Amino acid sequence: MGSPTYRVVDIHTHMYPPAYVQLLESRNSIPLIRKFAGAKEPRLIILPAEAESLDKINSEKPEKTSSHLPGRPVTTHYSSLSQKLHFMDTHKIDISVISLANPWLDFLAPEDAGESAKSINQEFSNMCASAPGRLFFFATLPLTAPPETLLAAVGHVRSLKYCRGVILGTTGLGKGLDDPALVPVLRALAANKLTVFLHPHYGLPSEVYGPRATEEYGHVLPLALGFPMETTIAVARMFLAGVFDQVPELRLLLAHSGGTLPFLAGRIESCIVHDGHLVREGKVGPSRRSIGQVLKEQIYLDAVVYSEVGLKAAIDASGVDRLMFGTDHPFFPPLNSDEQGEWESVTWNAEAVRKALGDGSDAAKAVMGGNAIEVLRLHEDGETTSDSGAPDVFI
Repeated sequence: MGSPTYRVVDIHTHMYPPAYVQLLESRNSIPLIRKFAGAKEPRLIILPAEAESLDKINSEKPEKTSSHLPGRPVTTHYSSLSQKLHFMDTHKIDISVISLANPWLDFLAPEDAGESAKSINQEFSNMCASAPGRLFFFATLPLTAPPETLLAAVGHVRSLKYCRGVILGTTGLGKGLDDPALVPVLRALAANKLTVFLHPHYGLPSEVYGPRATEEYGHVLPLALGFPMETTIAVARMFLAGVFDQVPELRLLLAHSGGTLPFLAGRIESCIVHDGHLVREGKVGPSRRSIGQVLKEQIYLDAVVYSEVGLKAAIDASGVDRLMFGTDHPFFPPLNSDEQGEWESVTWNAEAVRKALGDGSDAAKAVMGGNAIEVLRLHEDGETTSDSGAPDVFI
């Protein structure tokens, strides 16, 4: 990436702070971090398919090399703040909105989730405070905690100076994002102007990838296809359940350019208006918003799509003012060059913006940073306060 004359913002960039790394190191089932004999770095194992491989590994065999091991190596890119800032400087990124990577805290017992979330969010807040103006963050929520603890967590993260939203997986409280029990949480997030960064993790059942996938195809099928379809299905369920109408102030930022939603929105709409059950139930009336309208009114998309064609589909579906650049760091590192240099995965996304919108155009500048600065209030460096001087928090 060259030296742009405008501000570049990365809204899709992850970190595993030290407390979270220690938590994963203490576990015996996924998600976990495990050291293997002969491997230079410990491995992060979070996907179900990786767990199947883990069962087959005998870590006592020194001839096992990293190419045979499940998961991915946990390098300093995962948890080092100085490494994050170096990555930003290398790629001429002015501001990053960092977030905990999947699977967040979805695996914690209810009695542990609240305090773990508070501790981890405070770590993120402290990191941002050490690099003011360069770092903001999406908080993580204790979704397995009791309702009162979860709602209190929304209030807590709203009071954190550098928090600009929350990162959320597609399971919500355990039953998906169309679960009525999740609506009060979404309303609290919307009332506190906290954008929800929706990110996949669970993908599709391993069986759909076939018996050869684990041994022969690496992570390609679950990451390239499972993640985007997971996001698409989750948002479609929210739409069918009327969540966007129940919480009209809700703002979703979808990872990976919304999965396949920009491409399939028309097909989803056609299936809705031609569904006899929905018509008989009166759910396809003239006042109903289409999924295309929701895309342009309540949904933002990141630009982590790696191609001009995909980016144009995202722009056409949601609007150029609703797209935001991202890198997905520390995932997809270069395999044949120095990790301290430029990452091909990042340059692909930046190049897609230039090709789709024109190098240096106003639209390209908006996607590369302007939209994020406006939507996520990155020009503000403090809390929104009331006349009493206390942060305004709405539960």
